[in-house]
Amino acid sequence: MEFFLDENGCLNSKNENLKNFLIHPLWLRERLNSENYLDQHNYQRLYEPSLLDPNIKFSKYKVEDNLLKIEFTDNSNGVFSIDSLIQELNSKDIIPKKTPWKNQFKELPIYDFKSLYEDKYISELLNDFQELGFVIVKNTSAEEGTVIKFAEMFGPVRTTNFGKHFDVLSKPKANDLAYTSLGIKAHTDNPYRKPMPGIQILHCIANEAKGGDSSLVDGYAVAEYLKKEEPEMYEVLTTTDVLFKFVDKDIILENYGKLIELDDSGNYLQSRFSGRLDYVPYLEPKKLESFYAARKKLYYLYESEEFELNFRLESGMLMMFDNIRVLHGRTEYDVNTGFRHLQGCYIDHDSTEGKLRRLKSNL
Repeated sequence: MEFFLDENGCLNSKNENLKNFLIHPLWLRERLNSENYLDQHNYQRLYEPSLLDPNIKFSKYKVEDNLLKIEFTDNSNGVFSIDSLIQELNSKDIIPKKTPWKNQFKELPIYDFKSLYEDKYISELLNDFQELGFVIVKNTSAEEGTVIKFAEMFGPVRTTNFGKHFDVLSKPKANDLAYTSLGIKAHTDNPYRKPMPGIQILHCIANEAKGGDSSLVDGYAVAEYLKKEEPEMYEVLTTTDVLFKFVDKDIILENYGKLIELDDSGNYLQSRFSGRLDYVPYLEPKKLESFYAARKKLYYLYESEEFELNFRLESGMLMMFDNIRVLHGRTEYDVNTGFRHLQGCYIDHDSTEGKLRRLKSNL
């Protein structure tokens, strides 16, 4: 591995993975990680990087055993793994990228709860979750409260006005259609919140009634389809803000958002969809007609056999899914044919991502 200084005092390399990067001395100086610079228990800096000399330079450097050894003009020094530098400079995150999917699984990502004491097994589960946006777990307990115990394997539970957990069963005068026996089309939960709950876990305690099957749809895959096949509709759906609203006796929650939201680089970020809760803002008639047509197309794609995955949760099973990517629904069920009871809760994305980063660093 060969490095050289350019005319501006930045490190360059002929290595294929590094040759497109100019490494500024201040950028590397901030990454010194010995006990003089970082607390070794929490890896937080022991100094304020904004107070470093902005004119700092490399005074010496050499490569030994795939390590870059550096000295700086402020008399500091450090050792850097070249592999780690390559990973950081090429932005190769250990969290896998999303993989869009349709209803074409040969095998569903089903994991056995009895094996979740193994770090490697948990890592595989979380890896699938990051790629697909959902996993299913079998052989859990059918006892109430299991969903909380499972969620807390990854991080704290997010409490909402529905509580730390919520019971999905049919009850009179329900404050949400989820708590009825009606069929519910593909939707994302709580689009009226700021922010929406990131991850939902639903645990099946009993599912004895006729009906009540579950469905999942990959909002990312549908968005990619629209982007390619219906670019004008895609443009409408990614640029129009819609009001989502929830009304209860104690609270009114409102939030605006796009049905398909993109990040600053124009890449897919999240889906919002709930025909029970959305209110289209005033638009000029032609724009409004375009929006309604695009939303209708989106609805039918979410319902289509091409994208909708259908299965049945039995007692002791649970599913964990990315609520800002994967839409979920259920078929209507008959309360006179048996009891159906699911418990659910929410956790944040950093819980599963943080757990996976830790597991991969240990493995």
